[in-house]
Amino acid sequence: MPLASIPSPSQGVWNLGPLPIRAYALCIVLGVIVAVWIGERRWRARGGEPGAITDLAVWAVPFGLVGGRLYHVITDWQLYFGSEAPNRPIDALFIWKGGLGIWGAIALGALGVWIACRRRGISFSAVADTLAPAIAVAQAIGRWGNYFNQELFGGPTTLPWGLEIEPGRPGTVPGIDTYHPTFLYESLWDLALAGLLVLAGRRFALRHGRLFSLYVAGYTLGRFWIEGMRVDPAHQILGLRLNQWTSVVIFVLAIAYFWLTRNKTGEEPLGAEPGADDGPTDGHADPAHPQDQADPDESGAEAEADAAGGGSGGGVPGGAADDGTTEGTGEGTGGGAAGSDPSGETFVAPDQGGSRR
Repeated sequence: MPLASIPSPSQGVWNLGPLPIRAYALCIVLGVIVAVWIGERRWRARGGEPGAITDLAVWAVPFGLVGGRLYHVITDWQLYFGSEAPNRPIDALFIWKGGLGIWGAIALGALGVWIACRRRGISFSAVADTLAPAIAVAQAIGRWGNYFNQELFGGPTTLPWGLEIEPGRPGTVPGIDTYHPTFLYESLWDLALAGLLVLAGRRFALRHGRLFSLYVAGYTLGRFWIEGMRVDPAHQILGLRLNQWTSVVIFVLAIAYFWLTRNKTGEEPLGAEPGADDGPTDGHADPAHPQDQADPDESGAEAEADAAGGGSGGGVPGGAADDGTTEGTGEGTGGGAAGSDPSGETFVAPDQGGSRR
């Protein structure tokens, strides 16, 4: 027996009347909320329109859930179909019971974001770079759902952080009580990756999807060795689990994209600026009349009056200057927007309405 260990939760489902509350689902929802919050802050800091990431999430989340479940069911079809399947075929639809493939979730989630970006006129690559650290944090939180379900753990270990697993679960060994907490390894890896992505983005100003490609490469690098520690049943090819081969392929593609786009430049549209389509409101400048610019009609009318009256000195009758000691020059002032102070320097009257930025 190890000197210390991590106990597993006694349950992962709580019943609120007839409604079951599952920890697995709560971890996923919490991860999405945190990712959207981080993404919104990063998007606004980049100059994007506030609320855009939240709108994109409306597309990304359902697409991602469907994609994640499809990948799980396709790669683990024997769990739901066949005479010896432990689950019924209808259980393939019960996403709240666990079973999401990150590869399918990211693939279809990205498709949803791409569609939404096209509709809003936003650069998909800019959004991907913005969300890269946020997605890593969401994965770190979501992995704790495996902890509550006591699933996807590693091989036996006597290390102080060994995870206690109930005997009889798939992958357990008779007489062994503690196993590698691979969920914790991946969660910590994802958090570290998120921090590195933020630092890399600030240090090198990576654009055009290059920061997202670093996220993909970093995640697959960690996933490869963590996947090799797991003992749950999985398809194997040449001694490696299917998810390890998937990690290798996607890692190579991510590095290739990062290299091929190293010299890519150009503007990435972030959408319309906030308030660009709003009409004038009380206390704000009318967009039709920029700050410090007079109305053409009013300017023309007062210019004619100035010409008829022989000019004015800063709008003061009789052509006298403000201090009453200097005679007018006979030059029009353009509607009183400009005048002269006692020093003789031209000044412009401030706009009383203010401006919106």
